[in-house]
Amino acid sequence: MKHKFYDVKTKSHIETEVLETVTFQNGSRTSYAFKGKTADGRSLTAFVSKAVWDKAAK
Repeated sequence: MKHKFYDVKTKSHIETEVLETVTFQNGSRTSYAFKGKTADGRSLTAFVSKAVWDKAAK
């Protein structure tokens, strides 16, 4: 599955393959995210809603 990520270094949006779906816990709050990589190997993270995350995790 592909997703649009924001590349901070180039200050542009890129569309790349989602490598994994992750969750982050902060007390009682849960954040949902996709992880990806740029063509030159830098890590990308895009925070998404629970609905989008659930759809991708299936």
